[in-house]
Amino acid sequence: MGYRLPPLSTFRTFEAAARHLSFKMAAEELHVTPAAVSQQIKALETYLGLPLFVRRPNVLRLSEDGLAMYPKIRDGLDSFAAGVEATRHKRAQALNVVAPPAFATRWLVPRLARFAAAHPEVAIRISSNPDNIDGPSSQPNPPKSLIDPRSETSEVEIRYGSGLYPGYQVEMMLIPDYVLVCSPRLIDGEPPLHAPQDLARHVLIHDESVPAIDKRPNWGEWLRLAGVTGIDSERGPRFSNSILALEAVLEGQGVALALKQQIESDVAAGRLVTPFPISMPSAYAYFLVMSKAVAAQPVVLAFRQWLRAELGPNYGH
Repeated sequence: MGYRLPPLSTFRTFEAAARHLSFKMAAEELHVTPAAVSQQIKALETYLGLPLFVRRPNVLRLSEDGLAMYPKIRDGLDSFAAGVEATRHKRAQALNVVAPPAFATRWLVPRLARFAAAHPEVAIRISSNPDNIDGPSSQPNPPKSLIDPRSETSEVEIRYGSGLYPGYQVEMMLIPDYVLVCSPRLIDGEPPLHAPQDLARHVLIHDESVPAIDKRPNWGEWLRLAGVTGIDSERGPRFSNSILALEAVLEGQGVALALKQQIESDVAAGRLVTPFPISMPSAYAYFLVMSKAVAAQPVVLAFRQWLRAELGPNYGH
């Protein structure tokens, strides 16, 4: 059975322009000029006999037909990529992993030697990006930083957020808990920290790495769970990311609410303590996000299996 189709390059151009809603950004991704993108789109629209975009001054959006066509074209290109990848005799063994800064620094990197030992053939590259934490205006769209799945290098993202990333394969890794953490010097210091009520005389450190205010760790909620009243939960210094907040804690500058899974090594080494058995579930979870076209690649499967082994029974919970 023959297929009557326009040049396949027009589909890739359409997919990039629809994903970015910008001919300029599509041109940068495809390494062509915006005029070339516009010509490709016009050629596709002429072939179909209908407009795929609504063009307004400084605004580009998909038409109804464009909206209906986009997910099918995206799936089709992913299928092409997966089909080509399945027949390659020599597969790329490079893997890019992009993660939130604190997760990369305090959880992923300390464990990375075990992955390298188990998979010495994989050239892994770790990047951190604060945009991998969902913000208050985050839309349920695929993460823009994922590279083209037709590239020689596989890429996956670890995101801290809602898990709503349509068009990509998403696996929940972990729902972390917040616990109170401090330097052991504070426990028997002056003033001491023997009971939650003692927090009235200690500095409350605020971690503002989560852009959405209602998704951040909340001192007011922790104090309520501890049954403590009469403490101003808003006082104390504020830090733009978890790494800075934990550095202040390590220096004995105050107490903070930290993700339990990110301080386990410091607690085990005696650098930090969690003096009270009170925890709060995070409003967000950690998700592994990847293009459907690369999800089954051996290098990606190896990383997914390693994550499951590292997290053990906590994986997906």
